[in-house]
Amino acid sequence: MYRPGSIISFFTALYRDGFRNMTWGKPLIWLIILKLVIMFAVLRVFFFKPAMRGLSPEQKSEAVGNALLQNHNNDTTLNLLTQ
Repeated sequence: MYRPGSIISFFTALYRDGFRNMTWGKPLIWLIILKLVIMFAVLRVFFFKPAMRGLSPEQKSEAVGNALLQNHNNDTTLNLLTQ
């Protein structure tokens, strides 16, 4: 069960025992699992497509560098305008 030095074991036991003693425990656990599957599997497949698919490593590094420089330039301009 719970070992004094393991915080993960403590929280696992807390949730396991808490859901076990609930009348709606099992359906609630399945609802949480279904929600996580929808969030991480389905939404990622349909809405979060990789932006740099098909680029070579050099092109990817160039794109990231340009995006960082663009964000830095925008932040610098914004800071100069607000002072």
